[in-house]
Amino acid sequence: MDRALLIGVSDYRFTKGPHAVPGKLPAVEKNLPVLREALVRAGVFTDGEITSLPSPDFAEAAQELQRVAREARGLLLVYFAGHGAIPSGGDELYLQLRDAHVLAGEHTVFNGAVSFSDLMGTVLVTSRADRIVVILDCCFAGNAARVWEHFEDKRRVGLLMSVQANHRIDAGDPGTPTPFTENLAELLGEEDGTTVSRLATRLRERMAEQKRRTMRKEAWEPQLRADAGADVQLGEGPQLPVLAPDGPGPSGADPGPGPRPRLPVWVAASWRRPRALAAKWSRAWRRKLSRTDRGGGKRSSRRILLRPALPVLLALGLLGVGLYLLLGPFSRDDTHCAPPLELRVLTDPDLEKTFRTAAAAYLTSDANTTDAGCRRTGITVYSAGSSDVVDALRRRTDAWQEPEGAEVNPQRDIGPQPDVWIPASRAEADRVLEEQDTDAVAELEPEESPLAHSPVVLAVPERLAPEALNDITGRPLTEMIDALTGHADDAAVRRPDPEFTDSGLLATVGLYGDPASVAQGERMVRQQGPPSPTAGDLLCDLPDDDAVDDRTAALVPEFLLVSGVDCEDNTRTPRWALYPADVPGMDPVFVRVRWDDADGDDDSGDDETDRDAAAAAFRDWLAGAGGREVLARQGFRDPGDGELFAPGRKPDGVKFAPSPLDESAGRDEMEQALSAYQAYGGPGRVLFLLDSSGSMADLWQGPSGGPGLLRQTLGGLGAEDEYGVWAVADTGDGPYETLLGFGRHGRKDAEEAVDERARVRDASADPHAALLAAFDEMEDRGDDGRPQMVVHITDGQHGEYLTGGRLREVLDRAGASEVPVTVAVLGSGGCDEGRPDQRIAEVSGGRCLDAGDDVGAALHDEIARIGTGDD
Repeated sequence: MDRALLIGVSDYRFTKGPHAVPGKLPAVEKNLPVLREALVRAGVFTDGEITSLPSPDFAEAAQELQRVAREARGLLLVYFAGHGAIPSGGDELYLQLRDAHVLAGEHTVFNGAVSFSDLMGTVLVTSRADRIVVILDCCFAGNAARVWEHFEDKRRVGLLMSVQANHRIDAGDPGTPTPFTENLAELLGEEDGTTVSRLATRLRERMAEQKRRTMRKEAWEPQLRADAGADVQLGEGPQLPVLAPDGPGPSGADPGPGPRPRLPVWVAASWRRPRALAAKWSRAWRRKLSRTDRGGGKRSSRRILLRPALPVLLALGLLGVGLYLLLGPFSRDDTHCAPPLELRVLTDPDLEKTFRTAAAAYLTSDANTTDAGCRRTGITVYSAGSSDVVDALRRRTDAWQEPEGAEVNPQRDIGPQPDVWIPASRAEADRVLEEQDTDAVAELEPEESPLAHSPVVLAVPERLAPEALNDITGRPLTEMIDALTGHADDAAVRRPDPEFTDSGLLATVGLYGDPASVAQGERMVRQQGPPSPTAGDLLCDLPDDDAVDDRTAALVPEFLLVSGVDCEDNTRTPRWALYPADVPGMDPVFVRVRWDDADGDDDSGDDETDRDAAAAAFRDWLAGAGGREVLARQGFRDPGDGELFAPGRKPDGVKFAPSPLDESAGRDEMEQALSAYQAYGGPGRVLFLLDSSGSMADLWQGPSGGPGLLRQTLGGLGAEDEYGVWAVADTGDGPYETLLGFGRHGRKDAEEAVDERARVRDASADPHAALLAAFDEMEDRGDDGRPQMVVHITDGQHGEYLTGGRLREVLDRAGASEVPVTVAVLGSGGCDEGRPDQRIAEVSGGRCLDAGDDVGAALHDEIARIGTGDD
């Protein structure tokens, strides 16, 4: 029989204190009935075949998982929604049940949580189901993929994950199901029958259409893992495994054409193992005879009965062969294929979509297919902030290979150790090679020739284009911007984050021109709040406000104007490309990364020679006709002559062969531009407001308590930064007490001061008065261009202090001060739309962080943007 187990954990016992889970998840409570109804309506299961477990504890969930797995014979579906967590030093994913709590020290222990390894082991050992589908809707769901890959007996298991690895997600409106499950249920109801790979593809499309973002502000992309070619039918129709030759491989690529027919399991088995089946059935007959015969007749009876059995077995085997030969031209059985070697490809965030598309094409190409129809290589494509990647490959390779603690963990913050790195510029590889640690455990081998070229252009709105198009090429970027703003007083220019993507850093090279022009360049792209992480995000963010879109030029790689971006359905202002003479273009280059002692780093036993061959084959395909075709569709140019690969795809606003172009970046100019950007304005100033009122008593101790959280952030501040700490509690002498005076401090001295002086007061907090005083303090420090920030760490329980006229006064000051306020709310829901802390952060250009975020890591990142710390 078919069976489904639906686990949704919305209510947690331990939500306060240093070892608690982030908070309750009311949206998850809506998931189980919605998904159950969808599965029944789609004909995947009957109502009696589904077991729902709302907020079970660990023991109950484990017991039910084993029971349901034992009972399943056809299809087994296991669904989990709730909090997901990963330890600081590994890839394992923990699914947190109702009684979950965390013990953190030298090692992290997740009590009341089931590891994904244990879940996989349980279903594989316990269940005799023909097909198993596991669906995860939780933070870090994509981290389950690597666990899945290391199981040898995973051929019958399809894994659908709500989000890519190392990403947290928002549970959404408490009154509705979570975004992933809501879309999953709707898609199940749209067709009479579908497959898991089709669901994964449609889910990715839905999330892109809805402009869903993870908590890292990156595109929210559900993931799929299934054995090469194997898919599972859901809903009406034959409940048999089907083959999707163009289906998603390890990269989670789109499946292309629909599934093809596949031989029934018993036919395929009789073709593959006729002798094994004959032996099995003969043993069964012998066991039966031994139970029924008595005495001396036993031997002769067995001989008589077995004689007619052998022709039957032979006939069945021949029938299997005949059906295989008959149906062979219309189907393929890839179950004999060994799992392909997996290549991990790390790239720039703006290039991730391009190289995922390329990987999807390569996976099903002749170059990656054996004569037997098996895939030679699987490919996982992922991206991370460009500055983080360069720093990790320079100085953190040992921690990348073997993470030792929570503070430095590239596996968590970037992703798995890459076999291939494709930065957007060869200069990035040169930056690593120039300053890489002598004891680095990663060796880089960049190719000499780039794979393609794309200029970074000034994309001007159509309304401003007539004047701007007088000089499309040949002028410095700053001259082009001056001409644009001179033509229209309200014209503005934006660029993506120079620390996150190379397109932003390449644009910054042109903005600065020389070290004396840094301030002028930054004023030209000044905006409220932080820059968009990527060029794609920038082009998606602008149409959110028609007035902004109509007057704002964007510094983006040209290929995005050809290929479009994920939010193409948005009504947007058409843009024309200007080609600055001093802005280097994108030149993605293939870099092979070899790791010390990496032989046999996975369970398949592949050695480095095999991995070299796989990487070389992918490189040759990318540089050949297949790769050029994909890059042409994406809007890239020939790296040799600078002309478009596919001139027929040229939109009106793009030139076919603009000249002259600054085609490549140098190592030194990239390094200098980034250093100047990070140092712009001088050392930073940060004022911490630590809620010390009585309501904070349960949120005070441990690394995730108020003082512990503050200590974690100090690593983002350096010896030249100025900062102070106020304890916010009204004890009769005013709205705050100074724990650490404003000035420069050594980190150790600052931590000791906080440890000695910070304590919970038997008093309420007045954030209205404290925030107004904080704005006064920052204004008194002067407007000298130095970056500034106010950080408010609180439980969000403000009573009447942030309502009505008091809240309006704070909002007005926050908007006028130009000092961003970052609020860290130690509880759930504090940053919901319309809440006071969320509104203060938004109007000031800061961020609001609550239990839906990894508050410690996110707050450290915010401080690092302002400070000059070295970690």
